[in-house]
Amino acid sequence: MDALLEIADTYVLDTIYNQLALLIAPVALPQDDSSLSNVTAATNSLFSTGAWQTRSYIPRQILSLSILMLLGAHILYFLFASFSYYFIFSHKMMHHPRFLPNQISLEIKTSLKAFPLMMLLTLPWFLAEVRGWSKLYNNVSDHWGGWWYLVGSVAAFLLFTDYCIYWIHRWLHHPLLYKPLHKLHHRWIIPTPFASYAFHPVDGYLQSVPYHLFVFLVPMHRYLYLGLFFAVNFWTILIHDSDMITGHPLENIINGPAHHTLHHIYFTVNYGQYFTWADRAGQSYRHPDTSLDPLLEVKMHSESLKEGKAKPE
Repeated sequence: MDALLEIADTYVLDTIYNQLALLIAPVALPQDDSSLSNVTAATNSLFSTGAWQTRSYIPRQILSLSILMLLGAHILYFLFASFSYYFIFSHKMMHHPRFLPNQISLEIKTSLKAFPLMMLLTLPWFLAEVRGWSKLYNNVSDHWGGWWYLVGSVAAFLLFTDYCIYWIHRWLHHPLLYKPLHKLHHRWIIPTPFASYAFHPVDGYLQSVPYHLFVFLVPMHRYLYLGLFFAVNFWTILIHDSDMITGHPLENIINGPAHHTLHHIYFTVNYGQYFTWADRAGQSYRHPDTSLDPLLEVKMHSESLKEGKAKPE
């Protein structure tokens, strides 16, 4: 996020804060009212032109990050989810008997309600990045491993976050946590891409922690991390498209949409985010066999409805 904030500062926010600083320039202090004078002095200090023009000013960083997070969350959500919904998601799934009335609207409303608190919980991580407390670095040459390390850090990021999310996700299915936190997300038994962030906000935040934690433990190129952040968001949406395409050579390795579709249907299988290895080790893996395709149930349901209409009264 520090890379994104730097870009936003350079091209947009510096200008905005300069203009705002002029609008809220310090006012003259009254001479006869000491209490009002103290309040005005404090206000002048908080909104002083020099402070808000400084990128390292913490209130400015908090405000900027909050704006970027909320705008970014909404843009990425609607952009990626809409793309997946219109070009990947099978609309036949909406005729599944367990697809809820007005489900897409409910998924979107749940996501939008979750965003503000999720962003608030995530803000300290991003602020710590911006303040320079993470292990993010600027140039490939800044790390002794160079390009080899850059490539290796991608593998480390994926393996670390996948394994951590596996356990966080599995713990969220514990009876003590499932009902108050995770049950809401499993309301969508046949999810659409818009269900990807239809979480309880604490649930969504907990599953995001490994992404933030990684760069405080392991050095990573800042722009690579930003790219992975966008990729992770797209993947999270993609695996909620209820796709059950099977038979491809990577399905034994990659925990894709078919695997996650089975997770929503059967609840206690395929907790992983990217790979199947953690589920295999944890004995929670279920292979996406074609016989488990929910589209088969859609066809059966459709045929039963036709038969019911065809019966004479």
